[in-house]
Amino acid sequence: MEKTTAVDWGGHHVKLTWLPSTTLPDLKYVTSVHGVCILDGKVLLARVASRGFNLPGGHIEEGETPEETLIRECMEEGYVKCDSISFLGMIRVSHEENPLFDPNGKYPLIGYQLFYRTRVVEYLPYKRENECLARIWVEPEEIPYVIDDHELSHLIVNEAFKS
Repeated sequence: MEKTTAVDWGGHHVKLTWLPSTTLPDLKYVTSVHGVCILDGKVLLARVASRGFNLPGGHIEEGETPEETLIRECMEEGYVKCDSISFLGMIRVSHEENPLFDPNGKYPLIGYQLFYRTRVVEYLPYKRENECLARIWVEPEEIPYVIDDHELSHLIVNEAFKS
C-alpha cells in the first residue's frame, strides 16, 4: 500500500512516499539502502549519534550492488551477518516542494531509498568502530516507540514481517 508523509529534515521540507515494489528504480537515483534485519522475531536497530535509533543502512559505494551495500552496512552499523535478502520496496524522496533544495547538491530532486528484508545469521561483538554507538533488538510492535524516524519506517517493518 502506497503512503505519503511530509518531513522536515533540518529545514528541508521533503515529501516521502512508500512504494512497495519488486522492481528497482534506476540506481543513479538511489540515495541509500536499508535493511529490516530479523533475528528470532526481533528487528535490529542501530543508534547513529546524530539521528537516534534506526534501521541499518547507508549510501551505495562505487561498484556495489544494493544487496552488497546492505550486507556492508549491516556489518558496519550492527555487526551482523545477513542472508535471505528480499526487496520490499522503496521510499520516493521528493524535494519538489523544498525551498532549500540545491540542484547542484549531492541529492537528486527525486531520489529513492531502497528497503530490504533480511535474516540475521550471525551477530558479532559490538565494537563501535563506525558512526553507530549501539544496537538493540526490538519486537516489531515496539518500533513506533523506539525508532527515531518518520511513520513510514513503521509501515516498512510491518511489510517485512508480512513477507
